[in-house]
Amino acid sequence: MNRGAGTGRMKWWKQHLWNLAGITAGTAILAAGLALFLIPNRIAAGGASGLGIIFYHLYQLPVGLTVLLVNLPLFLLTWRFLGWRVVAHSLLGSFIFPLFLVLFEALPAVTTDLLLASVFGGIISGIGLGLVFRFQGSTGGTSLGALLINHFFGFSSGQSLVAADLLIILVSGFIFNAEVALFALLALLVSARAVDIVQEGFGLSKAALIITGEKERIAARIMSELDRGATFLEGRGAYTGEERQLILCVFAQSQVTQLKKIVREMDPHAFVIVTNVGEVHGEGFRRI
Repeated sequence: MNRGAGTGRMKWWKQHLWNLAGITAGTAILAAGLALFLIPNRIAAGGASGLGIIFYHLYQLPVGLTVLLVNLPLFLLTWRFLGWRVVAHSLLGSFIFPLFLVLFEALPAVTTDLLLASVFGGIISGIGLGLVFRFQGSTGGTSLGALLINHFFGFSSGQSLVAADLLIILVSGFIFNAEVALFALLALLVSARAVDIVQEGFGLSKAALIITGEKERIAARIMSELDRGATFLEGRGAYTGEERQLILCVFAQSQVTQLKKIVREMDPHAFVIVTNVGEVHGEGFRRI
């Protein structure tokens, strides 16, 4: 047996098991956020679970059962028209998510305050969903429906997903009341932000583009005082046609004031652009 092939296979299995563990943990957290905050307060923040919350309060159907009944036909249709590979990553999350919901639905609600429930329910469920996405999984539901709408009608998956979530929130407003629908929208927005944070980090890094005639001196101080790298770029002014010297550097948010102090002291007339960076990988930051 080829030793390299055996090592590669072992590495693949470890990564696969790690992904399965991450999807399971994320699904459990997602179900906990729904069961402890959103379900008991009738906050249907989109998705198949939002539809389940509506049916739960109308007909006493378990949310997990509704989610499973929604996922089954979506799986069959997606498999039929989009292929097996599209649904492969959704299998685990889609089938253990209803099970976790059934387990957690017996637990008492943490709060009956709609604001607290929508905020903390959104945060916890967003963290769980973010973990599921980070480990290359899915919980099915409206995400599969969005792919089908994209296939048949041409709308983008993102537009279809947002439209489906907003439609469920709108329906909850008619069935319950407008106030509950507004809190459901708040929970959806909070959840979406939590998903982004889990996938991309807190975005505490900054990037600066500096147009200056003192590139060597500024770069030297950036490297020595901020302990950050810098890259020289060549540019040309569109109006004057003159050559411009640019410095590109990425640094921690806490170093913004120090960077501006360096530039101000070296070249008070420099043009500086500072922007947020959602994710940075490489030396001095997170490994990719």
